[in-house]
Amino acid sequence: MTEDSICLTPLFAKQAALDEDIAFRHKVTYESTFTERVLALLVELGEFANETRCFKYWSEKPASPKEWILDEYADALHFFLSLGVMLGAKEYTHHFHVREKDASQAIVLVYRKVGDLYEHFDADHYLSAFSAFLNLIPLFGYSVTEVEAAYLNKLGVNYQRQEAHY
Repeated sequence: MTEDSICLTPLFAKQAALDEDIAFRHKVTYESTFTERVLALLVELGEFANETRCFKYWSEKPASPKEWILDEYADALHFFLSLGVMLGAKEYTHHFHVREKDASQAIVLVYRKVGDLYEHFDADHYLSAFSAFLNLIPLFGYSVTEVEAAYLNKLGVNYQRQEAHY
């Protein structure tokens, strides 16, 4: 794996295991929670944007610490992976291709593509939305290692939350 790509295959497996645990504990299915998963993804994407402060033209306050931003990115990544698992995805390597150079426009693009995915839940729309989301990684100057570490950290937190009846 290089910094011009990210292999998500191991993360799909980890997300599938978490999803199975949650489904068992809460007696839910992918189908019964599809709308909630998409809404959760949009909320987490908004929390990510809020921490970057990229759209707050009226404020001089800097972005939140990188760890906070990556934590929110990891939250959104969980829901993207979960939707992929729902479509049967098990492996994927994304090669970064950042077309959009403006952070606010790049995030709005992800929102638009998630809306399209909600309307047309298929592999093509999924890959389009997920790719736009993954291309935020180099746009914001994060490394693949940082994103993977943030995901794994949040994965542990999510299992702890399930144990604690969060």
